[in-house]
Amino acid sequence: MTIRPNRRTVLALAAAGFAGAGRAQDTGAPAALAPSPHAQPLRGDGRILHAIAMHGEPALPPDFRHLPYANPDAPKGGRLNLSFPGSFDSLNPYNLKSGSAAQGLSGAVYQTLLTRSFDEPFTLYGQIARTIETNAARDYVVYRLDPAARFSDGAPLTAADVLFTFNLLKEQGRPQHRGAYALVRKIEALDEHTIFYDLAGADDRELPLTLGFMPVLPRHRTDVARFADSSFEPPVASGPYRIVEVKPGESLLLRRNPDFWGANLPVARGLFNFDEIAITYFRDQSAQFEAFKTGLTDYREENSPTRWASAYNFPAVRDGRVVREQLPIGAPRGLEGFAFNLRRPLFQDIRVREALAMMFDFEWMNGALFAGLYQRTRSFFDNSELSSVGRAASIAERKLLAPFPGAVRPDVMEGTWRPYVSDGTGRDRVQARRALALLAEAGWRIAHAALEKDGVPFAFEIMTADRSQERLALAYANSLKRIGVSARVRTVDEVQYQRRRQTFDFDMMLGLWAASASPGNEQRMRWGEGSADQEASFNLSGARSPALDELIRAMLAATRREDFIDAVRAYDRVLLSGFYVVPLYHTTEQWDAYWTRIARPAILPKWAAPLFNSTLETWWAKQA
Repeated sequence: MTIRPNRRTVLALAAAGFAGAGRAQDTGAPAALAPSPHAQPLRGDGRILHAIAMHGEPALPPDFRHLPYANPDAPKGGRLNLSFPGSFDSLNPYNLKSGSAAQGLSGAVYQTLLTRSFDEPFTLYGQIARTIETNAARDYVVYRLDPAARFSDGAPLTAADVLFTFNLLKEQGRPQHRGAYALVRKIEALDEHTIFYDLAGADDRELPLTLGFMPVLPRHRTDVARFADSSFEPPVASGPYRIVEVKPGESLLLRRNPDFWGANLPVARGLFNFDEIAITYFRDQSAQFEAFKTGLTDYREENSPTRWASAYNFPAVRDGRVVREQLPIGAPRGLEGFAFNLRRPLFQDIRVREALAMMFDFEWMNGALFAGLYQRTRSFFDNSELSSVGRAASIAERKLLAPFPGAVRPDVMEGTWRPYVSDGTGRDRVQARRALALLAEAGWRIAHAALEKDGVPFAFEIMTADRSQERLALAYANSLKRIGVSARVRTVDEVQYQRRRQTFDFDMMLGLWAASASPGNEQRMRWGEGSADQEASFNLSGARSPALDELIRAMLAATRREDFIDAVRAYDRVLLSGFYVVPLYHTTEQWDAYWTRIARPAILPKWAAPLFNSTLETWWAKQA
């Protein structure tokens, strides 16, 4: 049974006027040091780099040949058949209405200025941008574009397109774009292939990397007036694939561009090996699994423990045509859980949230529903050095938290807090008594077999997207019923689900806060006060905490990994103390199954979760 939102929900980073090349866009700040368009550092303290790491230096040298987990000798050709659950209503993943944008476009169709190596915690290497220039303070950044860069229609990709995209996404893009780009003091296209950002005053060491995640859209083929609308128009972009066939909401066909400009880039060598990638959407996950069993799709990342334990005994597995693998995940395990919407008065009392979280009976569910394959999630950065659980706060953490007395519970500060552990029977009376005691402190009492306050029953809705989420929510609702809480489960279609999520029109819903080895700017959109009322942000709970805002700032300002870890652990403690989410569970392995007509490299990326991107860019067809 899968309960995770699909990959589009895994959190990513990614204008008033639309100026052409050579025109600066001021934000009212004083003029910056006059830059030179030549390939020398613009400032005396600047360095021109082939890659940029959040902390320390890049692991790969300037003359590296390929990413460590890519096979440079992988054959080209063949067809990859993939499937995703749900549906889609747009091919534009960058506007505000892209909650249900088609998957498989990022990286395959759209490129960014820089690209990540998942063999390092957080390092970006040149892609559209050949080099990165910045200084120790990171108060400016210059990207020099590869002159060979082209869009799929053959038009050159220039600094004018970068400037155009920046202004467009700053005005009409998603919240993470608008929030980050608003920190830029000035942007200027110095020449056809050089773009300059003045970052003075941003106090954000991650900002040069965040800007590197920006896609580049063609100004000659982008309809600004209709950019905010959902669209099935195949985009013109600079990536290795083009969309050649679309059945709205049902399927896509991507075809490798034989004239792809970046085929020989080190970051692309050994990647994008299939000639065609066919993607089919299934509204029913049982039908999706049957399609894999019969060979209609080539690969499946399984996230149902019961299916993994019992359903993979079909003939193709027994005779070796389908391979099953349990692959270790090195990245921190994020947190998935039921998010309380604190915009609802019902959930504003922290004692209420703690009591309801206490009633999630993981021990019973794990045994009865999940074949005992899960472990309880205890941190927003579980199974990593970033987690605060099991560690008393350091002196540095306590110093960071000192201005915010009461933001962290004593047991969380000492690292001894854990989610409640039930007796596994599904009828734990101690669990119910403790929850009711907390609710009584908040003014709620059992009356007429229901929990009430001032004659009003405790009732709310859990919004779900599919049957597997529904099954989990019903199990949780039954547990809550034991203490007189009425939780009604309502399943809606994918498009409605995404629209209600974007407008925060829910009481409780499942959320996934994916974690990386280097959390940073994305946290503003998840837990920053400025995102609480920002449509389409990932601040599902509506958290508003000065402590969270300050600790995000501390993470972004850290120059040493040690200081960064202290800031993240303190941040984890504040999140846990707020009981914004009912934590669920996770595994430390990825469950994969695939037909042997496709293959993958032997080396896995150290810090990727999931281990492979949505279009299996490192894989290839055996009979290409």
